[in-house]
Amino acid sequence: MSQQDPIKQCQDLLKQIEQETNIKAEDLRIKYLGKSGLFKNVSAMIKDVPNDQKKLFGQTLNQLKNKIEEKLVSLENSKQDQEKIDLTLPGKKDKVGHLHPISQAIEEISQIFEKIGFNRVRYPEVDFDYYVFEALNMPKNHPARDEWETFFVDTKPDYKLGKMVLTTHTSNGQVREMERLKSKPPIRMINVARTYRRQSDATHTQMFHQFEGLVVDKGINIQNLKGTLDYFAESFYGPGTKSRIRPFHFKFTEPSFEVDFSCHICGGTGKRDDQSGENCRFCKSGWHEVGGAGMVHPNVLKAGGIDPDVYTGFAFGWGVERTYTLKKGLNIDDIRLFYSGNLEFLEQF
Repeated sequence: MSQQDPIKQCQDLLKQIEQETNIKAEDLRIKYLGKSGLFKNVSAMIKDVPNDQKKLFGQTLNQLKNKIEEKLVSLENSKQDQEKIDLTLPGKKDKVGHLHPISQAIEEISQIFEKIGFNRVRYPEVDFDYYVFEALNMPKNHPARDEWETFFVDTKPDYKLGKMVLTTHTSNGQVREMERLKSKPPIRMINVARTYRRQSDATHTQMFHQFEGLVVDKGINIQNLKGTLDYFAESFYGPGTKSRIRPFHFKFTEPSFEVDFSCHICGGTGKRDDQSGENCRFCKSGWHEVGGAGMVHPNVLKAGGIDPDVYTGFAFGWGVERTYTLKKGLNIDDIRLFYSGNLEFLEQF
């Protein structure tokens, strides 16, 4: 190979680049400017060029590189011209996620109670036996504990507070809130958290959410509780929804009540329609049971360091999933769907 060959090769590549027509821009870039491209190969020949011709060789190399870059720009522009855009077509929407339906329900419930002065708090979901049972008037070995189907944590018990458990209800936050405020009412608490019980069927899951309301102050009575229940019923389910309380028994309230809300399907009549006289298929009686409530037991107030002769209070606690599924138009008959991971179901909310 003669000393003129590198310059001649540059000149040949200049002619070749002009003839490149049926090639994509990226392919041309790789062919000429890639790690093993033609431009790199010919550039490496500078060591074979005599000193008196290096200047000419360099000028020819620059011409070649400029020509390659011009060709690339030309091919890119040609490609854009071929891709015609119809500006009248609707744009492509980005896929945007949303909160889980239970998270949406928790947010709505929190806002409803915050409007009447409740303070949103959060307490442990793995807590000591003392706060989950004993401080709530359920001493050790009391048979009422069996009703909660408790998960116990395999860890060394605290000699004062007892074993660790997965909280069976959000009521463990009651005495903790009293302690946080140094036993100085007024207290207006709404506690929302996960709870756990060894139950699983269409209306129960082993993990579910509850919201706990607690009010403690001077002169608090059942009328205050009933007014709060009616306010929530109308705010969450719509105007005209009523609440009903029925005598029941809970260890941490006295007196205690089961809470029902009027059915939004039949308007609380319990009838399917005026003509047939058949019972409402959704509620059967005009009411839906949602949870428990009552006046805080004096022993619970004492556990929180509050004098029950001076202060009284009420508490209520319901499952978020249960409360949410009773909303008009949902018709969800199995709360396990919320945690199935089924996108076709979740994307409806």
